[in-house]
Amino acid sequence: MRALWSGVIQFGLVVLPVQLFSATEEHRVWLREVQAADGGRVQHRRFCEAEDREIGYEEVGRGWELPDGRLVPLSDQDLARLSLATRHVVEVLGFVLWQDIDPISFSRPYYVGPDGPPAEWPYALLVEALARTGQVGVCKVAVRSRERIALLRPRHGILVLQTLLWQDELRDPGDLAPSAPVTEAGARRGTDTRTSGCRGRQAAGRVPARA
Repeated sequence: MRALWSGVIQFGLVVLPVQLFSATEEHRVWLREVQAADGGRVQHRRFCEAEDREIGYEEVGRGWELPDGRLVPLSDQDLARLSLATRHVVEVLGFVLWQDIDPISFSRPYYVGPDGPPAEWPYALLVEALARTGQVGVCKVAVRSRERIALLRPRHGILVLQTLLWQDELRDPGDLAPSAPVTEAGARRGTDTRTSGCRGRQAAGRVPARA
């Protein structure tokens, strides 16, 4: 497995060398775009507005759009020089109980492995301590040039870095909650019915395999 980066977990005076790996991969069924009338393949081409011509992929870069609509080109070197304090550092801000975290904030998981034999013993101690206490580390980390909040948690003897969505990335549910009042007796009857239904459909506690 190829590491995304090598860095350290840091909290207090503790500095633990680690490597970060992708923990997931998506398997999608890709459908091609075709013209409905004759089934001909539809192509998407890159077109430069300033030069009024089609350009190749090797000519495409990235840029930041200013409020007035102007674009500021950014090179890979510009992005690499971004002053992110947590670049290649998993900065642990504190520890909380795992059950206190709302899963709606979960974004993307990464495997965290020890970087070299000297790191294996303190790494194992951290995994064991988190598993024994039921706590997770709340962290800041930069992944793919973007700083995120994350959780450091144990799973099957290794550490997982679970990135989280920022508060402003969670949408307000608005008025989705039912407006009709629920009486205590009605709620009790409904809960009993649904609980019995759930007992008949208990899963095995793991993610189901793809059909």
